[in-house]
Amino acid sequence: MKSYVYLLAPLLSLASVGCSNLNHAPEQPLYTALTKASGGDMPATQRDLRFKKAELHWQVFPETETLTGHAVLSFVAKAPLQQISVDLDRELPISQISFNDQPLTAAQWQNPEGRVFITLPEQLPQGSAFTISIDYAGKPHQAKHAPWDGGFVWSKTQDGQPWIATAVQGEGCDLFWPCIDQPMGEPEIAELFIKVPAPLVAPSNGKLLGMTEQDGWRTYHWQVTQPNTYAVALNIGPYEELQTTYHSRYGHQYPLHYWYLKGDKQAAEGLFAEFPKQLEFFERYIGPYPFWQDKMAAVNTPHLGMEHQTINAYGNHYAKELFGYDSLLQHELAHEWFGNQLTNENWDDFWLHEGFATYMQPLYAEYLHGQMAYDAQLYGIRAKISNKAPMVSGKSKTEEGVYDEKRGPGQDIYNKGALLLHTLRNYLGDEKFFRAIRELVYGTADPQPGNFKPLYSNTKNFIAIVNRVSGQDMTGFFQTYLYQAQLPKLSSQREGDVLKISWTQTQGDFSLPVEVLVDGQLRTVPMPQGHGELIVGNADLIQLDPRQKLLKDEPYFAEYQAWQHAQKEQAKAAEQQAKKKQ
Repeated sequence: MKSYVYLLAPLLSLASVGCSNLNHAPEQPLYTALTKASGGDMPATQRDLRFKKAELHWQVFPETETLTGHAVLSFVAKAPLQQISVDLDRELPISQISFNDQPLTAAQWQNPEGRVFITLPEQLPQGSAFTISIDYAGKPHQAKHAPWDGGFVWSKTQDGQPWIATAVQGEGCDLFWPCIDQPMGEPEIAELFIKVPAPLVAPSNGKLLGMTEQDGWRTYHWQVTQPNTYAVALNIGPYEELQTTYHSRYGHQYPLHYWYLKGDKQAAEGLFAEFPKQLEFFERYIGPYPFWQDKMAAVNTPHLGMEHQTINAYGNHYAKELFGYDSLLQHELAHEWFGNQLTNENWDDFWLHEGFATYMQPLYAEYLHGQMAYDAQLYGIRAKISNKAPMVSGKSKTEEGVYDEKRGPGQDIYNKGALLLHTLRNYLGDEKFFRAIRELVYGTADPQPGNFKPLYSNTKNFIAIVNRVSGQDMTGFFQTYLYQAQLPKLSSQREGDVLKISWTQTQGDFSLPVEVLVDGQLRTVPMPQGHGELIVGNADLIQLDPRQKLLKDEPYFAEYQAWQHAQKEQAKAAEQQAKKKQ
């Protein structure tokens, strides 16, 4: 995902949406660097808040591309409090803030840069429960290229009806609701009230508690447990719906839904038929679908897609793909486990979301079609690894800082993360590998519906789990693959009838064994302290790691990437030259 600063958006007439006390826009740009960033160091004014509930009311006006919002946020003080803060984009000016239903004066709150600082009327002792209500309205930041940049997508269907979506992973929840814009800022429960012009439909997160219609408006009432902050989503359109019941291998059942646009029924039914197949795979290999008490669902959106808890956004145009499944649908569904059930504590551990979700695709290809499909898909992923920065820095990061291709790991959190898991699986074997993943995702090796809840974790926790499950210290393995940019290098030297093999460019004890093909015969060489030997006699053909089980430095991939880059630059230069001649 790539994002950029959208400096200034025209404001609607604020009086028309309930902000009559604000007569003009601030002179400074509304969309600030603070709003643009998500995560990083949590401010002191948020660290001591336990976020119990977010009750969120929106009324959406498609014709003016505006909304009004009323948020009731329930907290418990984890320490004595005098001041707190929540995040909200200044493109949505606030008209009123209340503390425990008592309006605060204008002097008691401010929103200078997209973080609303609220001075409480009195110091609250530890353990105090309280509510903050915020009324706001305006023209929310519009995404130009969702989901790579965050914001609202205001679109229309082919017959001219409103088709609206939100996608805010990069910039965060503060683009349209007052929140704690941190991975660990999840409310324990969220109730969503979405008011839209009838007869539009508004599928959203969790369980539908009801829909009312009055004076040409529909209000949809949804409830969701512990939603990932950026996964709270608005989806509005003239949707039609497919639904069925899924019978899980764990003995329970839950609803499946897909909301699609009129005219796409045949394609939608084809996609919907993939839902139970993909669920069966994930439940077999990882564990129970985490949000079975709500639903498993997707909704057709005017942008490509995003992992929105229990209502994944799908905009892949029902593409047919080489491996026989819709990879966009499968990737976003994977995030229900890796992102929503398991949430990284800090964006620095973002590979726990994207590396695992990416590896689920070749794994699913193997499940469907066997070894050839697995190898083919994984090889394509391998060719994208850049190794410009470590996947994990050990420092607090923003989501944008991780995606930064110049200073951060960028797409390596997807691709290198997936190949790390491929290597780890080959070393541990399936039983230990999948046990470690289950413990990471659920906090237990035997997850059953009802015995787990969504949890936060980090890279160090995963390393500790792998060490325990494997019965050995694999710190050097993870230090090499995660905490340095360069890949380990595998080299060999033949001395008489002995082949000497070495791992270099490693950290700590890196002792992955190496398979060697000697004149068609496969051998496995132990590599204590990163070195090993094999008697090969007068063998004519020797190949290291012939089945590509190990992620390692392979210069030809870098050469291919350099050639690709040169081709793109040449094409760009030719296009610019052609424009000059016009």
